[in-house]
Amino acid sequence: MKRLLPILLAGLTACAGTMSPDKGGVVPLRLDEEALSTAYTPRRMALLVGISEFDDPQWRGLRYPAKDATDLAAAMLDPTKGRFDQVRVLTKPEETTRAAILAALKQLRAEAHRPDDVVVVYFSAHGTLARDATGELRRYLVTRDASYRAIAQTALPMDMLKAEFDALPSRRRLLVLASCHSGNGKSLLPKELEKELSGIKSGFYARPLEESSRAAMVFAACDWGETAREDEGLRNDIYTHFLVEGLGGGADRNGDGAVTATEAHDYARRRTFAFTEGRQRPSAEILEVGADPVILSGSIARTGRPELFSYNPRLDGFTLKVDGEPRTELPGGAAVVPGKRTVELTKGDAVLVRRDVEVSAGERLPLEQLLAEAFPRRSLSLLGGFFTFADARSRAELLPLAPEAALSLRLEDRPLRDFGLLFDVGFSKGRRELRLQADGDVPFRYTTLTAGVALPYLWRWERLTLFAGPRVAGLYLGRSFEGDSDVGGQRYFTVSPGVVAGMVLRVGERLELTAQSQLMLTYVVVDGEGQAVGFTGGWAGVGYRF
Repeated sequence: MKRLLPILLAGLTACAGTMSPDKGGVVPLRLDEEALSTAYTPRRMALLVGISEFDDPQWRGLRYPAKDATDLAAAMLDPTKGRFDQVRVLTKPEETTRAAILAALKQLRAEAHRPDDVVVVYFSAHGTLARDATGELRRYLVTRDASYRAIAQTALPMDMLKAEFDALPSRRRLLVLASCHSGNGKSLLPKELEKELSGIKSGFYARPLEESSRAAMVFAACDWGETAREDEGLRNDIYTHFLVEGLGGGADRNGDGAVTATEAHDYARRRTFAFTEGRQRPSAEILEVGADPVILSGSIARTGRPELFSYNPRLDGFTLKVDGEPRTELPGGAAVVPGKRTVELTKGDAVLVRRDVEVSAGERLPLEQLLAEAFPRRSLSLLGGFFTFADARSRAELLPLAPEAALSLRLEDRPLRDFGLLFDVGFSKGRRELRLQADGDVPFRYTTLTAGVALPYLWRWERLTLFAGPRVAGLYLGRSFEGDSDVGGQRYFTVSPGVVAGMVLRVGERLELTAQSQLMLTYVVVDGEGQAVGFTGGWAGVGYRF
């Protein structure tokens, strides 16, 4: 607003000097096109924190965090590499307290306010674990003023850091953590907690202790339970050294002239793994799975080679083979020659998927897509269940609970990914009795036919799929009364809106168990009186995928 005020004042001054006596006179307004372009150009901003020294002597000093941050800053500000517009480095004692770091993050949020700004936040410091006020085990970054005996109250909780980071408006954001929480290397644990964790078998090391961040990308210098190391020969944190090295252009695997965040991480990950002889495996959590939006170095000067990649934990440890040749171990990616390629995901002698794909220049193909395509996405199910009206009056006057047989066809990822098309037909026929005041119990025969189509959203975990969404259905109900009743035959037909929900459990390559229920709203006329009623049904059965 402060920048805009002089422009407005200048415009008013021009108007005062040139305004004609006629009302509604038009005054030409000249705008600086270069200034406008600059104001709307996405910016590249970074906040780099390196904490080497600590007030509490229980935290041993680290040698290279300050150098890690300044070396990365130099690469980012280099006009031939990162070309970042603003890089703030926090390494001084007064800059590396918990309060100072949180204040810097809030300031970054105020400055990086555009969705397409590129924002990088980097930490090189000790990591540790401690129990919070509720007794839950949490990860913490050790700030300069953190107390060894009051970690939860004085250190920077990872979930607080991630909450601040998630609040950034940018969709192109990257968080890099050059720390660990294993008790070794760049990590220290209180003795009582270290003793407690020593009795835990592998479960502690399996997954992060706090919820995954909603950040676009989070890179960690090591995996859970591993050690993030400094190296005297490299004079850096090992992962950071190779990350900076990759920004020089060596990480540009697809040859388009730019080094993206995932390319830089994969470059640093592979070299860190090799340098430490497999003792340190950098990890990644990535929300953006399409085109990598975070360019850390260079600029896209040409169409790059196609890339095959995956950062999905389900595929960790699998080997990507292209045309029979091993290319990389997942998570990660590889650039390939355009054209028709034979892609395999293997682990040992087992082949998870083998497919022939056509890839073109510039394409980025998530390997999870091949995995989804390897399994049938159509299913035909034979179901049995019930049909009934939702309210007691309708059950008494129209039709009590009735058994029903149904057939269901489900198409997955149609018309959109993670959505399905669901077609179903239900049929019921039988004999029931209604208690009428004049005639007593009146027997009748009935026929119901329902036909519906739904567009549910699909939630998929391993062999389990849950689905829910809107449904439209047609209902036919025919009744013919027996005996001397003067009611006669009746026919109802309505088209009704509603919802459907259900689950699918795959029990084999082709077979599945499925269940679904639906709730619909319709309008019927009973004895000359119209009323809105709900009808519902629940089915379960066996499906065949094809």
